[in-house]
Amino acid sequence: MIPDPRKDKAGGETVPMGRLFLLLGALSWLLPGFVFAAETKEAWRGEWGRAVEAARQEGEVVLYASESNNGVLREFQKQYPGIKVSYVAASGGGSSAARILSERRAGKYLVDIYISGAGTAYGTFYPNKALDPIKPALILPEVIDESKWWNGKHIYHDQERSTILAFNGVAQSYFGYNTRLINPRQFRSYWDLLDPKWKGKMVSYDPTMRSGVIIGLQFVYHHPKLGPEFLRRLLSEMDLTISRDDRQIVDWLAVEKFPLYGLVPPDRSGIYEAKRQGLPIGVFDSGNLREGIALSPGGGNIALFSRAPHPNAAKVLINWLLSRAGQITYQKKNRGDVDSLRIDIPKDDVAPEVRRNERENYLLLAGPGFIDLEPVQKIVQESWRRKK
Repeated sequence: MIPDPRKDKAGGETVPMGRLFLLLGALSWLLPGFVFAAETKEAWRGEWGRAVEAARQEGEVVLYASESNNGVLREFQKQYPGIKVSYVAASGGGSSAARILSERRAGKYLVDIYISGAGTAYGTFYPNKALDPIKPALILPEVIDESKWWNGKHIYHDQERSTILAFNGVAQSYFGYNTRLINPRQFRSYWDLLDPKWKGKMVSYDPTMRSGVIIGLQFVYHHPKLGPEFLRRLLSEMDLTISRDDRQIVDWLAVEKFPLYGLVPPDRSGIYEAKRQGLPIGVFDSGNLREGIALSPGGGNIALFSRAPHPNAAKVLINWLLSRAGQITYQKKNRGDVDSLRIDIPKDDVAPEVRRNERENYLLLAGPGFIDLEPVQKIVQESWRRKK
């Protein structure tokens, strides 16, 4: 009798030789993968340790940052006492940016990191090739892992998707109403605001101003269901009453001088605060208007200057800020006014007015198309002349 290769002498089952060879072959392919994964894990730890030690040797990191980041930067200083944090106030706007570019042209590379609004980063530093890609500076696995971030990806403003990274995304509605004069249920779309019966009954920020009103204009212009036509009609047909005074707009709404407002940023104008104080002011959201509302990075954007004088300290700060601990600190220190794009952190300290909701419909105002203000400004100028 020919012996059965599947049984041993005791009658037990054995593995056929062909199958055994296949199994060994598979293991030979898998084993290097396991070894590589272990080596990769140790590689980032080694890289991180070397970056921290080199950062201590550099002893300082210099930022171009908005003052709202003070508390966050102080916490970083506590976590890494060997790295002194210095910053140039980004609130100076174009003058500060121009000074930095002037210094760089003179061969003085004094600033490491940018943290503020995307407009200056994309409109000034990026085209002047003053920024390096930030992706290669990301070391911590929890930062690199895009599944930890909103919509499962890092949000960048530049075409290459590698240089100007957004880490904040607050819900923003730029249209609202007086709760005593308006039943929000009568509005199901932004287009309902263009009904002739509302002509002359809406207050707005001066649309010719770049500051304050521009984000609302961008939302309308770039929304696929609103766009240039809606913006033109809003500005030319609705006989808007304009103001450049935050307090005046809130007062007019509170005393029922106007039933509606539009193109008013709620965070900068004090709309949210007035609502919290019990004034009769409401904000349209996705529950009212089917086109949804905006998701704005605001000042929560970060970039790395090229030829940074303290490259390792810059890496350490960037990774810490974008880490889970850093973004928890960012939310906490900003007292509810921001909402980190990280989704693996608590949101209890984010104010309900700006907190993202999975059920809401958002248009994210990030990316190169949103930063270019020229087409928006052109429509504003044309429509305003037509109105007059």
